[in-house]
Amino acid sequence: MSSTAPAPSIVRVGRVDSTQAIAFGLAAQGAADRTVVVAESQAAGRGRRGRVWVDEPGASLLLSVIVRPRLPPARLPLLSLAAGVAVAETLAEATGLNPRLKWPNDVLVDGAKIAGILLESRLGAAPLVVLGIGINLTQTQFPSPLAMRATSVALAGGRPVTAEALLPPLLEALDRQREALQRGALDAVLARWRALADTLGRTVSVDGVSGVAVDIDDDGALVVADGERRRRVVAGEVA
Repeated sequence: MSSTAPAPSIVRVGRVDSTQAIAFGLAAQGAADRTVVVAESQAAGRGRRGRVWVDEPGASLLLSVIVRPRLPPARLPLLSLAAGVAVAETLAEATGLNPRLKWPNDVLVDGAKIAGILLESRLGAAPLVVLGIGINLTQTQFPSPLAMRATSVALAGGRPVTAEALLPPLLEALDRQREALQRGALDAVLARWRALADTLGRTVSVDGVSGVAVDIDDDGALVVADGERRRRVVAGEVA
């Protein structure tokens, strides 16, 4: 959104099942574009593909943003990539860390996940998107299944930052990236994603396709090369 856009409406809640569910409920009641739900903790936070998002109360920035996009449905997945850029840039500025992006929507520091993004949409006459973001800030340990794959600003040695301090610049960065998409500056958004990408150039296996991740397409699909053959992957978990 432009610099003259009004400040987003922020709904603050304590421990809830899911900020995504609350945001969809508010949207169904007519909540405005850019309404934000921020939680202290989630009892049933969701990641991609039905995974559970584990959080320690008060140790993360947990939010969902209602987006009523001015984009064609085929371009909606790009909001996830744009959000990744916004999260990475905001974290870098606030903490001094060097976040990298794992396709399609994880933010990594030193190869471990520091933030995740969940984009859920409801298509209709007026498409609705709820963009969920979770950023690990002050955790000093994670449950054993996650201990080798997750990190936080504290564990990664970044400058301390509170959720309240991180929220305004993050929302501003999200607005900038979204506005770039909506005004047609797709190449700039994708170029920034590529510059921050951890996935590109790596040998990957995703959704039954193996090879070297060489690029992303204009719709956000990952392009994987196996010899001279290039294949597009539109969704999946990169391994």
